[in-house]
Amino acid sequence: MSAATAERTAGELLSQVVRAKDMPWTPTRFPGCELKSLLFDPKSGLATALMRMAPGAELPDHEHAMIEQTYVLEGTLVDKEGPDAGTEVGPGEFVWRPAGSRHSAWSPNGCVTLAMFQIPNKFFEKDGRVTDLTGQDWDPAWKALLPG
Repeated sequence: MSAATAERTAGELLSQVVRAKDMPWTPTRFPGCELKSLLFDPKSGLATALMRMAPGAELPDHEHAMIEQTYVLEGTLVDKEGPDAGTEVGPGEFVWRPAGSRHSAWSPNGCVTLAMFQIPNKFFEKDGRVTDLTGQDWDPAWKALLPG
C-alpha cells in the first residue's frame, strides 16, 4: 500500500466533529421548519439533523421510506394526520416510525428535535408529485437505495 493510500484511509477513519451550536439554521421549503444537517450521506441517504419548528409549523403529508427516529429536545411534536393522529411527543421522549408509515406532523407550540433517517422521506404534493424535503422528485433521487 502506498503512503498516499494509507494516509487517505487513515483520514477517512477520523472522527467527524460537527459543532451544531455554531451552525446557522437553514430554512426548508415548509414555512417555520428549519434544520441543521449533522450528517448526510448522499450515497446511502443516511441523514441526521436537528429540526426546529416554529409554533404552528407543519411537515405536510409524508411517508417514511425506511425507519425514522425522532428525539424531542424542546417543545412538542404532534401527529396531525395519519394512523397516530393526536399522538404527542414532548421533551425527553423518543418516537420511531416504521418504514411505510405516513402522516403529517405539526408543532402547536414549537419544538426542536433530533431526527434520524435511513433514506429521506417522501412528501406527497397536491399536484400528485412525490418529492423529498428539498422538492426534487423522490424516485430518481432515492428509489434505488431501497432494499430489495
